[in-house]
Amino acid sequence: MINNNALKLSALDQSPIRENGTVSDALTETIELAQICDKAGYHRYWLAEHHASDSFAGSTPEILIGQIANTTKKIRVGSGGVMLSHYSPLKVAETFNTLETLFPGRIDLGIGRAPGSDQVTAMALGYGSEIGIEYFPTRIADMLSFIGGTKPSTELFENIKISPKPETIPELWLLGSSGQSAQYAAQFGLSFTFAHFIAPNGGQSVIQNYIKHFQHSPFNKKSRSSLCVFITCAETEHEARQLARSRDLVLLKRSKGERGPYPSDDEIGSYPYTEQDLKLIEYNRPQSLYGDPDQCVRILSKMANDYQVEELLILTICHDPKDRKASYKLLADAFNSRKN
Repeated sequence: MINNNALKLSALDQSPIRENGTVSDALTETIELAQICDKAGYHRYWLAEHHASDSFAGSTPEILIGQIANTTKKIRVGSGGVMLSHYSPLKVAETFNTLETLFPGRIDLGIGRAPGSDQVTAMALGYGSEIGIEYFPTRIADMLSFIGGTKPSTELFENIKISPKPETIPELWLLGSSGQSAQYAAQFGLSFTFAHFIAPNGGQSVIQNYIKHFQHSPFNKKSRSSLCVFITCAETEHEARQLARSRDLVLLKRSKGERGPYPSDDEIGSYPYTEQDLKLIEYNRPQSLYGDPDQCVRILSKMANDYQVEELLILTICHDPKDRKASYKLLADAFNSRKN
């Protein structure tokens, strides 16, 4: 049984672009939300990586991490995650070593396997590289050696001088929505976050297998896992349900191959839903949870117990940034009140 008093709340931000908003608005709102989460007592704040997207503005989490760490006081700040398949492991290590040097004890390096883009954009990000996804474990091994100062798996890299080399290293996480990602996390002794908001089914067995096969490493003596959940909190269940309709429509449109900004109330109300559309929205319901503060606490506490995790990363997107900020604040207040 997970103790609610020990349960940590953290945040994942995809820097959503809203209908009638700009990319500049999205990035400004990300920084403002991070400041609210810092004051509300969230444990960490992660920035996602997406490319060539009309829906999300965050293509460079490492830049946002520096901005947010500089304008907050206590909260850990990190990537959720850097798509390592695109990049040089040395460059990623140098970037996060620099962040750790500037903000010691507050930086997380979360990595992911997904491209976070379309195929052509992925090719452009890895410009000139012929190293495919099948070499992802080697990328991890080399990056960890550059971060932790251990011997690289690639012999040619043994004499590389790592600079900067901070006194402490970032917390290292591997993010995923599949058993393969969990397997890598266990193999390399990394902490693991399961993306429930992407894959609402099967996550319990994935985390159990991660724990079962976890191998002690210089980075973690024991397994550590968390769960990322999309949930909308408002003063009343009815209000939360209305706010959650924005993501309902986003998921519906994605199923039809349509992308774009997060829809406004006007677009949600005027959309020509078919009977099949409404059935699909209900089918997607486990990916988009909602409720009043007490309901959200019960939902999330049960999920923490079901998945046996002691940390939940909260992802919330509403069209109005005021509603999104309020959701995070209400949720933190509800959990904090139960600890007192």
